[in-house]
Amino acid sequence: MEEFKIEGDYIELMALLKALGIAETGGHAKHIVDSGEVIRNSQVESRRRAKLIAGDVITLPDSISIVLK
Repeated sequence: MEEFKIEGDYIELMALLKALGIAETGGHAKHIVDSGEVIRNSQVESRRRAKLIAGDVITLPDSISIVLK
């Protein structure tokens, strides 16, 4: 399980996908979220601009898991 340190109180989901290099563009990030492939704390996250906070566990396609710090 990877760790990702956020700066500030939160990071938006699409920004996280781009920062991790999982999405190359904002459009690609939207597609990933809209396809239902993002799991946040064991629940599908469909809000593109969801504010992710420290302690959230994000699971992405190909079984990539990230803990926000």
